[in-house]
Amino acid sequence: MRKRMRSLYVLLVCAEVLAIPLLSLAISTSNGAYPSGYGDELGTCVGVGDVPSRREIYENGEIIDITHKYTPHSPVGDSTEGLGQFITLLMSMKNGSDYNFSELKIPVHSGTHVDAPGHMYESYFDEGYDVDTLDLRVLNGPALLVDVPRDKNITAEVMNSLNIPKGVRRVLFRTLNTDRRLMYNKAFDTSYVGFMKDGAQWLVENTDIKLVGIDYLSVAAYDDLIPSHLVFLKSRDIILVEGLKLDDVQLGIYSVHCLPLRLLGAEGSPIRCILIK
Repeated sequence: MRKRMRSLYVLLVCAEVLAIPLLSLAISTSNGAYPSGYGDELGTCVGVGDVPSRREIYENGEIIDITHKYTPHSPVGDSTEGLGQFITLLMSMKNGSDYNFSELKIPVHSGTHVDAPGHMYESYFDEGYDVDTLDLRVLNGPALLVDVPRDKNITAEVMNSLNIPKGVRRVLFRTLNTDRRLMYNKAFDTSYVGFMKDGAQWLVENTDIKLVGIDYLSVAAYDDLIPSHLVFLKSRDIILVEGLKLDDVQLGIYSVHCLPLRLLGAEGSPIRCILIK
């Protein structure tokens, strides 16, 4: 096991150097803004006709989209009804306008999103530690995708058992949340898997991880919602990415690329995340 983890560490260090060339290579292979197979999963839309199908995986697995789509049924907060209507067409060509023009209204902590330090610390919020201050060098680079034991929250014991090598800076934690497809259920589920306070503290004290990604709306377990967030965000060095789509993604090392919106004064933001193999 130790030999295997050392090999992973070497690969991660190499990936840190190669991340930009890999990204450039992946982009250069694209055949246009709308590659074949881009659009709706079903391929058709009733009353409109054929449309290209949307994709989660590009170039035979070289690029994997790990961002959940926003739909009216996306879970949010403590709601049982889901996100509801989030796009309103204010001006419509069908109604005589020269163009279509929509308005977007969503909670910043819905869907796949990122937390800024001001999310849980009033002093940081007042001082301006919003999503626009987050370090893009942390949000982009080599990452390790690991599976968490399915029978418990992420405790100090669980973190220790994962044997994550020193030097690894970005880890995506796939849990029972993915198996249960919680992000596809409109009702918020408080039984989701997340970090307990001792697990968060163990990560802070014993690893070099600066990006923590997880597969539900909160990185912290519901029973330790505030304490775990406080541990992670206290130093302002760790970035939390929540609501990741990790279905059917193979374990291993990737280059992760996550970009939040530049929302001045916001303590959270929707984020688009992809993996490049």
